[in-house]
Parts: sequence; C-alpha cells; structure tokens
Amino acid sequence: MYITYNKLIELNNGVLTLILHKGDILFRQGEEGPLYFIKTGLLKVVRLQEDGTPFLFNIIVPGETIPHHSLISPKEYHGTAIALIKTEVQPIVCNTWYEKLQENPELYADIAMQLQTKLRMMQQRIDQLTTVSPKERLHRLQEWFALYLGGIPIYEILTQTEIGQLIGVRRETVNRLLREQTKNEVN
Repeated sequence: MYITYNKLIELNNGVLTLILHKGDILFRQGEEGPLYFIKTGLLKVVRLQEDGTPFLFNIIVPGETIPHHSLISPKEYHGTAIALIKTEVQPIVCNTWYEKLQENPELYADIAMQLQTKLRMMQQRIDQLTTVSPKERLHRLQEWFALYLGGIPIYEILTQTEIGQLIGVRRETVNRLLREQTKNEVN
C-alpha cells in the first residue's frame, strides 16, 4: 500500500507526522520528494534489479534522516522504503532543509555525524557478513534486530529471502538455520 499525506496523519505541535504500518510504502525508487526524519519504527529499503527482483540493501532505524544521499543535495530516491513495523516519520521540505544548511554551515557537522553513525552501522553489518559461519551471521543479525524489535522474531519482520540477502546466503540456507534454531529451542 502506498502511503499518502491524507492517510494516518497526526498534527503534533504544528509538526506533521506520518504513521506507517507494516508494509506501507514511504517512497518509491526513482521518485523525487521530501526528506524524512524517522521518529520510531523500522524501514527496509529495497532496490529493484534489472530483472525486476527486489534486493534489500538497507535497514533504517529511529533517529535517521533519509535518504542519506540527499542530505546535502537533492537526488531521486535510490530505492523503495517500506515500513517493517509501525513507524512514525516527519517529512522535511527539501527547499527548507537546503536553505537552512546554507544559512547555518555548522549544520553540516550534524550531517557528518549522522553519516558517520550510519557508516559505522554498515561496517557492523559488513563484519557480520565476514563471519565464517552462516549460523553465526544469522545469530548476529538476530541480535542486532533485537535491539529494535525486542522479542519479535526476525522472521516475522523479514522474509527468508531478505534475511539471506542481509547475511549473504540463499533462502534455503536461512530456512535450514531457522529450523535448526527452533529444533534446538525445543530440546
């Protein structure tokens, strides 16, 4: 379902907040539009490959302003952002954002810190991918998601294919690893 400004909008102290539910699309690959500040929830960003298959390449967490590649200058959306759980976002009008940057150059330091935080998160995910054992990769991804999801299992939020894309294995391997985990929890 594609989220619109008329759908599930709250007005909080004059600040527009969009509320997305699992599966709602915030924006689509190739479109142009506002930046967004993520207040709560999680988003996945998928990119359609040339053959039409989606590839999950990013997870967006609270406190991020997206899209990252448009924080300093505008560019169309690189992927499609989809809510994984109930998510609150605040749209930011691009012209206002870029004007504030021009008027207050010290804000570039805030952007640099935001990008540094995201880069470190991506480095952590790369470290997870370089772990030798697929079992350990899955375990580390589950630990990371638990920081944001609490007790919700990762397989209730992502498909096995998406989990596989994040840890560098095939869907069948994810299926086998999840079955093994369930079997070990029972024993």
